[in-house]
Amino acid sequence: MTTVADQLLSRLREWGVEQVFGYPGDGINGILGAFSRAGDQPRFIQSRHEEMSAFEAVGFAKFGDRPGVCMATSGPGAIHLLNGLYDAKLDHVPVVAIVGQTNRTAMGGNYQQEVDLLSLFKDVASDYVQMVTVPEQLPNVVDRAMRIAMTRHAPTALIIPNDVQELDYSAPTHAFKMVPSSLGMTWPRSAGAADAVARAAELLNAGSRVAVLVGQGARGAEAELRQVADLLGAGVAKALLGKDVLSDELPWVTGSIGLLGTRPSYEMMRGCDTLLTVGSNFPYTQFMPELDQARAVQIDIDGTMIGMRYPYEVNLVGDAAATLRELIPLLERKEDRSWQEKIIADVERWWDTMEREARVSAAPVNPMRIFSEFSVEAPHDAMIAADSGSAANWYARQVRMRGAMRGTLSGTLATMGPAVPYAIGAKFAHPDRPAIAFEGDGAMQMNGLAELITVARYWSEWSDPRLVVAVLHNNDLNQVTWELRAMGGTPKFVESQALPDVSYAGFAASVGLGALTITDPDELAGAWKTALTADRPYVLDIHCDPDVPPIPPHADLAQMKATAQALIKGDTSRWGVIREGIKTKAQELFSSDDS
Repeated sequence: MTTVADQLLSRLREWGVEQVFGYPGDGINGILGAFSRAGDQPRFIQSRHEEMSAFEAVGFAKFGDRPGVCMATSGPGAIHLLNGLYDAKLDHVPVVAIVGQTNRTAMGGNYQQEVDLLSLFKDVASDYVQMVTVPEQLPNVVDRAMRIAMTRHAPTALIIPNDVQELDYSAPTHAFKMVPSSLGMTWPRSAGAADAVARAAELLNAGSRVAVLVGQGARGAEAELRQVADLLGAGVAKALLGKDVLSDELPWVTGSIGLLGTRPSYEMMRGCDTLLTVGSNFPYTQFMPELDQARAVQIDIDGTMIGMRYPYEVNLVGDAAATLRELIPLLERKEDRSWQEKIIADVERWWDTMEREARVSAAPVNPMRIFSEFSVEAPHDAMIAADSGSAANWYARQVRMRGAMRGTLSGTLATMGPAVPYAIGAKFAHPDRPAIAFEGDGAMQMNGLAELITVARYWSEWSDPRLVVAVLHNNDLNQVTWELRAMGGTPKFVESQALPDVSYAGFAASVGLGALTITDPDELAGAWKTALTADRPYVLDIHCDPDVPPIPPHADLAQMKATAQALIKGDTSRWGVIREGIKTKAQELFSSDDS
């Protein structure tokens, strides 16, 4: 007989699911038995911790552009999924979580590992969370979980009690209070209403200094965005989750925006009189034009998120590419190109400044140079995951996207530790492409080291074995150290910020991965070449200077004053901070003089 668990895996296969990222436990024993009977189809990909399973599903979904599926046992296993699922929720990523539960006869009896999972998941999976209590429910709840995850770009959750997993499966019948279901769905390419598109065109044609802001919702609309930028003589800034939407080789692309953004993006937003936002819910209004400065249009597929963050005059709900295609014939090419020419000059000067800053000497390695040297060697189809912390700063400003490169990070939750599991998920989505994880040593100690064991277990199955983990080894929780200085005027608190020294290369080598320790900046280019042409995954253990400041190009007086106060109060790294800060900031001044 076919059990409910057997039918669950069959239904997932019918939805095209090829792997489930999970960790075993007796709360899902019935499902594990079904995996065995099904010849491990879909594949059960075992992580070292359920949180990592969720992150791997998120990474799979982000890079694979299709839902990721994760699985955990009841009680503590289900609880451990939450952080990764919140990462999916906040970054609008389709993930389906499947968890076990104690037997129905024990529920409500304060039984071992019994947790009210419907309540636990009701926020993170608010779009859809259901418990299967009879076999006939199964196809409908699986199908709805998949469809809602894809439609709402959100996590969904299924709870299946252990005894239900082992029941004989019976399909829903043609009867009262039965809910039959079906597979598959197709997507319309809807554009905004014609009259609203015309109003948007009129507004954009009236502007003389147009800025465009794109996010991950504009992915797939590169050709249309290039046309719009050319017609309007505009510059284009990218929210961090949309860093890979347009190539940084385009001269009018100003790069990232926000606290981790570039000076050209900042200056463009300060100077524009018109704003077009496409596929972005960028939350930091202070980095957008003043509220009475620019007229604005927004395009977004999600009507629940449109019209936020700025007083847009026209809000177009529709697919980014389809809506832009409707808009383009109505746009008039601007004869005055001086606005775009200024943006192009600013961008060229910015990249020159970034190269200068990356070449500033440090003790031992300037972290910016790690990223700039990577940009030179990066494969055109690289999949890049940056962890939260200082790695995100340098990823945002120093990595130049081009070709088919993809990149992501925990954009909204900004949780520590997803970069290595993201890269693992990416490799299962595209085993024929190289993956790179940029990881601070704090995140490496938190999650990354253990997941190197997962890499070691599976890498030989990938058609392209390259997965490179670059560790920023500075023995400091560096981002928080700088936030203490810049936001609170607090000197470095060694007890909370200092990390124990670990040989990340040594650990990687111990599990059979390639490994290099880099203590000289002139070794970086060769190290990247070695890792990116290797026949196995590599860890680059790069000893870098914690005193190199992640100075925002738009640092305000209050932040600089707070940092100075922290140093005066006796910061243990004050002389290194002063030395590196002066040398780094000087590069911007030299660049300004050159102009």
